[in-house]
Amino acid sequence: AEYLLPLFYLPFLQLVCPQGCLFFSLYIHPEIQQEARMTSKITSQSGVIFWFRRDLRLHDQPALTAAIQHAEQQSGWLLPVFIHDPAETAQTRWGFARMSERRRAWMASAADALAGELHERASGLLQYEGDTVATLLQLERALGNPLLVCEEIAAPEEQAEVEALRAAGVEVHTVWQSSLVAPADLPFEPRAVPDTFTTFRQALERAHVQAAQPLPPVVSLPALPPDALLNLVKPDSFSSEQRAEENIRDAAPAIPACVSDARAAFPTGPGRFTGGERSALQHLAQYCQRGLPHTYKTTRNGLMGMDYSSKWSPWLATGALSARQAWATIQAFETEHGANESTYWLWFELLWRDHFRWLHFKHGGRLYRAGGLGNAPAPSHYAENFARWCRGESGQPFIDAGMRELAATGYLSNRLRQNVASYLVHDLGCDWRAGAAWFEAQLLDYDVYSNQGNWLYLSGRGTDPRQGRRFNPDKQAQDYDADGRYRALWGPLP
Repeated sequence: AEYLLPLFYLPFLQLVCPQGCLFFSLYIHPEIQQEARMTSKITSQSGVIFWFRRDLRLHDQPALTAAIQHAEQQSGWLLPVFIHDPAETAQTRWGFARMSERRRAWMASAADALAGELHERASGLLQYEGDTVATLLQLERALGNPLLVCEEIAAPEEQAEVEALRAAGVEVHTVWQSSLVAPADLPFEPRAVPDTFTTFRQALERAHVQAAQPLPPVVSLPALPPDALLNLVKPDSFSSEQRAEENIRDAAPAIPACVSDARAAFPTGPGRFTGGERSALQHLAQYCQRGLPHTYKTTRNGLMGMDYSSKWSPWLATGALSARQAWATIQAFETEHGANESTYWLWFELLWRDHFRWLHFKHGGRLYRAGGLGNAPAPSHYAENFARWCRGESGQPFIDAGMRELAATGYLSNRLRQNVASYLVHDLGCDWRAGAAWFEAQLLDYDVYSNQGNWLYLSGRGTDPRQGRRFNPDKQAQDYDADGRYRALWGPLP
């Protein structure tokens, strides 16, 4: 609900977390599946690997629920895994790492919290560092080619991973679960979604479409594989040749804890926000306890502090919070305290998030072309302008304040996201894809769907009927920072 409005290892090494749970490390980037695959029947196997992707939670987990049911039907084991892929930290074509240390720390926090939750349920999370597909193939071979179950992610890289696994003979069952509204409840096929958000929203509201109630939290899981099988996926089970070929390492990546800036609107770290679902649900509960849903629409354009917006997005991005759970909590709030325009606006923002997901089903890789969905020529790019924008040294005080906040905290208000994106594309004449890559690297709440859709929208290469949104930063500063407090807060250091 926070994303830019219409904007954006394979060491098979066993480690032990503070709670005593098993973990290794990994990351995901696979590809779009047929709608039928979202509901295809799981075939029989004696064991199941459950691959956590961007669904690091135990509440409202249709994919994990399906994996558990299959394992129980076969009296088999269930092995939860998560992968930290070095590709996430590789250099982009624009000259910086694809994922910042701050964002890596946020993801690691979410995975570690999940590991603890699984340990409390007599299970565990095996985290690996390495190439995602190679890691999962090694696991499949070592464990006798069990069924692999995971969340469906309808973005090109994510789909490519799943297709590569299937091409190698792995049986993969994917389950769609990240949207507020289920595919079957849409008044049209996902691939026939209206391109404009207003038409999409009005179609859903005319059809009285509602979000399904979230599934209850998983309280128990099938046992892990027996020790004889677990021993097969330790580092010493792979030869030196395999290690060299697959880039298998002997230790999980060292991810430094990032100190939270005292000025942050989304403070992270001990005693503050952490990446796990427990922290997400606690924040959601206090947000409602304090009556903040009733004021969301009037405060959502704020720039400073924790309460101007819902701050759900960092947990929605990792899947530590389900969109359905968030909305069900707001509905319960409305039942007790009444609905108003602000509570409706939270629904409105969650529908924006959904719309970008269905646009990926419809347009796929076209959303990643330089020209976007239209026939626009390749965008211009000025490397020095882009570098100054990233550093917060463009010379435009409102824009530079926003870019400094982003670099220092991994977070930025919706209002500033729109402004800094517009300024990069329309004032500095830079390639929108460079801006999208910078947001991917920096934002704790990076979401592949929203990031791509929002940058296309602002650049005029997506589905915006106005074909480009240019914001006047001087007017925006006057409207939203008239007293200059935000610019002073994030001004250049003396």
